Parts: sequence; C-alpha cells; structure tokens
Amino acid sequence: QVQLVESGGGLVQTGGSLRLSCAASGLTFGSYAMGWFRQAPGKERELVAAISSGGSTYYADSVKGRFAISRDNAKNTLYLQMNSLKPEDTAVYYCAARRGGYTGLLRTNLDEYGYWGQGTQVTVSA
Repeated sequence: QVQLVESGGGLVQTGGSLRLSCAASGLTFGSYAMGWFRQAPGKERELVAAISSGGSTYYADSVKGRFAISRDNAKNTLYLQMNSLKPEDTAVYYCAARRGGYTGLLRTNLDEYGYWGQGTQVTVSA
C-alpha cells in the first residue's frame, strides 16, 4: 500500500521560508517521478514543482527562483524548499507520485499522478 505523508507546513510571514517533506512508503521511490501540488480555497489544484526519477525538474512560473524541489532516494523522501514566500502561496500542499507507464518520467498533468498525500497547510501572512 502506497503512503505519502507530508510535513513541514505552518504559518510564516511574507518573505519567510518553509521546507516541506514527503515521506514515501509502499513503492520503489527512486523509480517514480514526484510532484508537489497546491490548492487554495476556491481554486483548482495546481502543479507547483515536479522531479523525475533522474532528477530533472519543473517549476510553475509563479514559483521559479523561489522554490526548489529535491529528493533523497536513500530516505524515500521528497522535499520542497520554499523561500521568499508570498501571501498568494497560501494553500494546502500535496505531494504526489506518478502512475501508469514510465513512472520515472516527469509529467505536468495532474491526471498523471495516482498517489497522493493528505496535504499540509501553508499560510503566509501579509
């Protein structure tokens, strides 16, 4: 059974930093592309950043230069370092693992991800 457990969310002031973690179990973590998504109230879930099994990365334009996705395959853990946070970054953040064929390849479509964590709240105060 695949489990993804996020941690590290919280309340931070504008300009602050947070580091999210996602502990994975029940899958060969190193073989999966992973993504961080977020969903703000009243908005659709959106991809923030993704990383392939080989370490290639993708970032949404809104977070480029501020967020960094990384993975530690030895620890089965995915990370999202978030710097220079803005109020518009406020959302529930979810980690997700690819599904289907070629699971190691990075994809940006939400439908390509089949395993999801429960989410962690990030709130950025003005």
